[in-house]
Amino acid sequence: MKNIFFVLLVLISTSLFSQEREWGDLEKNELTLNEIAPIWPGCEKGNAKTRDACFNKNLSAHIRSHFKYPAKEYKENIQGVVTVDFNINEQGGVDILNVTGPSKGLKDEAKRIILALPKMKPGMLAGKPRAIKYTVPFNFKTGK
Repeated sequence: MKNIFFVLLVLISTSLFSQEREWGDLEKNELTLNEIAPIWPGCEKGNAKTRDACFNKNLSAHIRSHFKYPAKEYKENIQGVVTVDFNINEQGGVDILNVTGPSKGLKDEAKRIILALPKMKPGMLAGKPRAIKYTVPFNFKTGK
């Protein structure tokens, strides 16, 4: 009986030792399912908060620099909010999901601006690329 107990103890301790050796110190590993947002080119450094602020700053600058009020809509004083729902997909590109607004011309302009976004490092979830959804409103005002 003592021999069987001793053999079982040796087998159990050996298997535990081999598992710890294979996996390392499990207490220092941390599994997180945090979502990591897409990263704008040039915003790779820093923590998540810094990268998100850089993303937002560059997105705003991109919209300002590419914005052109459609001539027909400006002439006809067509104004309003256009909302673009899009994904930054698993490859870092843009997929338009939905565009809503008061006219085709305004919707097309907002869509054009979003489609001109640069390719990014895709968002991640649990270490795997994941599409991340965004909604951007465009406020078209003629000032007339």
